[in-house]
Order: sequence, then C-alpha cells, then structure tokens
Amino acid sequence: MISRQQLIEQIKLKRSFLCVGLDTDINKIPDFLKQYPDPIFEFNKRIIDATKDLCIAYKPNAAFYESRGVKGLQGLVDTYSYIPKDILSIIDAKRGDIGNTSDMYARAFFDEAETGMGFDAITVTPYMGNDSVTPYLKYDGKWIILLALTSSVGSKDFQYLETPDGHLFATVIKKANTWAGADRLMFVVGATKSTEFTSIRKYAPDNFLLVPGVGAQGGSLEDVCQYGITPDCGLIVNASRSIIYASNGEDFVEAAREEAKKLQKAMEVELEKAGII
Repeated sequence: MISRQQLIEQIKLKRSFLCVGLDTDINKIPDFLKQYPDPIFEFNKRIIDATKDLCIAYKPNAAFYESRGVKGLQGLVDTYSYIPKDILSIIDAKRGDIGNTSDMYARAFFDEAETGMGFDAITVTPYMGNDSVTPYLKYDGKWIILLALTSSVGSKDFQYLETPDGHLFATVIKKANTWAGADRLMFVVGATKSTEFTSIRKYAPDNFLLVPGVGAQGGSLEDVCQYGITPDCGLIVNASRSIIYASNGEDFVEAAREEAKKLQKAMEVELEKAGII
C-alpha cells in the first residue's frame, strides 16, 4: 500500500507526478507482439520496464481487460503483479453501486489473497452517494478516487448543474470530504477543465487530483499546474495514448520512453517553479 507520504516522496525522488495509463487495446499494439501467449501483458511489461523510473503511478483501465473475458482478466492480474510495489497502482474501474455489490467490487480489486489483485486505488462514481463509497473505505490504506469534473463533452449535462456551492462537481467534492480525509480520497478532474481548479481547490485544498487529458486530449500541463498545484504537489497527471501508442512498430518501447521523458522533464520544471524540489 502506498501512503500519502510515500506518494509525495516518490514525486520528489523522480521529479515527476506522471501516471501512465495502461489502456491497452489488442488492435493497437504492434503486430509482432501477437506471437506471445498474452500480447497485452507482454506489451504492458515492456511499457512498465521503459517508464518505471519516470512515473509515480500506473493506471490500467478495467474495460480494456474485461472486454477480453477470462484471458483479459488474467492479463490484468499479471499486469497488477508486475507493477513495482513502490509505484501507485490505480485500477480505473469507475464502479458506482451500493451495498453488497460495492463490497464485491472492492473485494475484486483490493483483496489480493482472494483475486490476485490488490490495487492501491480505484476510481469510483459518487452518484449514489455515501453508500457507494464506504465499502471501499473498509480496506485500510486503500485510496478511493471519485469522479468530480471530467473532460468529456457530456460533463456539462450534470457536473455543471448549479448548486449552493456553485456547481454540482463542487458539492460532490465538499460532501465527499466529510466521508474521509485527504489521506484516503482523491478526485478526478480533467486537464481540459484547468480554469476550474481554483474553485475545486476551495473544497479540496489538500486532496490529490488525478488529472487525465494531458497529451492526446489536448490538456495543458502548465495550466493544470498554474491552478492546481499545492505545496505537496497534489497532482497525478495521467497520459495514456500519447505514451503507450507513441509508435506501433518495433521501436514502441523507445518511443514510449521518449514521450514519458518529455512529460517528466516538463513536470520537473513545474515542481521547481512551485518550490517542491
């Protein structure tokens, strides 16, 4: 399990707050890998080996593994096991249910003795309220990452509804922080929403934010840091496609490392500007 302090230490050590998203699509990986017993896992292994000194988190997206049935789930288990234990492991599952169902979801991704997976963190949708979050909090030391404000076009349908706190996403953050502290709760905030980080920090001054959308989706790392960085960094910026699919040839490992290095170097600049390193 990765504590808040360990996460901060990793950020300072690696001069990085990069999360590599393992949204691994069998149709996008290099053809030569398909000769291996599990091409997805082989791809992930090589990506991890190439980037583990540059990032502080890995985030497999559950859908890319579940869609392949039993072999995909085994690949997810193997990928979890291969992630170095000093690096935060996030399962991007976006589960959102209550009662016994949430208990089962939590067991699936947190109970390593039972399922082979003991991820450090899971993404959860908070639409059903407290009942959809508390089952995950039963697992000591595990992180819950709640969807707050996403980069999706449809975010305006609900997340921007007006509330006494300004918008629904702000109310979600404010309420969720009564359920657990900044040592257990993070929030997903899309990089393309960087101008909203100021209002988000009003209700989440100390929480880490998982920020997708830098890279292929067009979010600006500089803007995210300008509005969202804290004295402890407080940011985990995810990049998936721009790194893992930097090349679909036999040089994909070198290309992935090059892209990850570019982001790490840009993050180093931001950490120095903020006086964190």
